[in-house]
Amino acid sequence: MRADREALVAVAKRHARAEAEGDLATTLATLEDDPVYELATLGISFRGKLAARTYYEHFFGTFQPWIAGFELVNQWASDEGLGEEYWLDLALPGAARERHRIIGILVFGETKLAGERLYASDGLLRVMLGPAYALAEAQSGRHAST
Repeated sequence: MRADREALVAVAKRHARAEAEGDLATTLATLEDDPVYELATLGISFRGKLAARTYYEHFFGTFQPWIAGFELVNQWASDEGLGEEYWLDLALPGAARERHRIIGILVFGETKLAGERLYASDGLLRVMLGPAYALAEAQSGRHAST
């Protein structure tokens, strides 16, 4: 039986807080057993706890130190998930500071998150997901650029 919306919003906010704090264990604990991460602007996705772990290990270990700042623009909840829109400032090694817009929808499952739907530029997704980007291409059976 599916948890009520209020309980699922609380799980989604705990997930977002754990991401911001670099807490891998809590981030993964908020996911259902077979989460799906959709790179919606590219039409590809990756799935599974192992793939999610690959993504978050890269996110926390490599990508997060490059975040120079972020601003939550909007947050909303529906029966399907919790949406968050951000401005993200990056300071990549050897590059000028960049500003990106990203929308992530934390998709509700039965009692935890069923995954996430991301809307961002291809360049940002490649850097943010690292090896999980290649997993998305492989699991989708095509390259994002095709």
